[in-house]
Amino acid sequence: MRVTLAVVVLAALSACAPAIPDSRAGVDPGTGVGFGNSQDYLRQKAEREAALAGAVLPPANSVSAMPPGVGTPPDTEAERLAADIRAALAVDPVTGREMVPASPSNPPPAVLNSAGISQENSFDAVGAERSIEQDAARIAQNRAQYQMFQPEAIGPRPGDVGPNIVAYALATKHPRGTQIYRRVGVNLQSKAERACRNYPSPDQAQLDFLRRGGPERDRLGLDPDGDGYACDWDPAPFRRAVQN
Repeated sequence: MRVTLAVVVLAALSACAPAIPDSRAGVDPGTGVGFGNSQDYLRQKAEREAALAGAVLPPANSVSAMPPGVGTPPDTEAERLAADIRAALAVDPVTGREMVPASPSNPPPAVLNSAGISQENSFDAVGAERSIEQDAARIAQNRAQYQMFQPEAIGPRPGDVGPNIVAYALATKHPRGTQIYRRVGVNLQSKAERACRNYPSPDQAQLDFLRRGGPERDRLGLDPDGDGYACDWDPAPFRRAVQN
């Protein structure tokens, strides 16, 4: 009786157990996942990786072995747009003539940025426009056109051209604000401010001040503090230029 019961239990367990395949040819050795054959597995794996990357693979046997642009005309909108762009770049938009590649007999124009400023000192910008050989030929042509001029003496300065503010600055030693000359009157500073507005620069005011008898006399009221410098003119830059 016990033997019969054991046989019945074993039979029930055998019926519930899954079938065990005879071969492991259809199991991925890395994951243990079953598949039909190796080609299907590789195809499904590529589709899954493309889906994760956001790309779409073309259907099987849909890729042509012909190189791009050979055989059939473009089918997709992107291909048609690329073909239109290539055709547009091959023609000069101004003259309508076909573009000619640059060569020693047809040198490219100067490299300019969008603002029209030369980028001849930028290796990347020049390298994108012409080759090293073309650039060397351009440099040789510029050197052949280079001319050297020797300086010539300008001669002595004539003495009848009026006062010279440079010579006046070097002849004086005192700083601005040091009273040297006597000035008489009321509201001298306000009068000087109004008078100085008539000159485009302190240099022009100082020159006119010297022409009219300055620094001893100040007929226009350009030097209210009596330092000999009109309209805040400063002789210090001229002095520093000589020292340096």
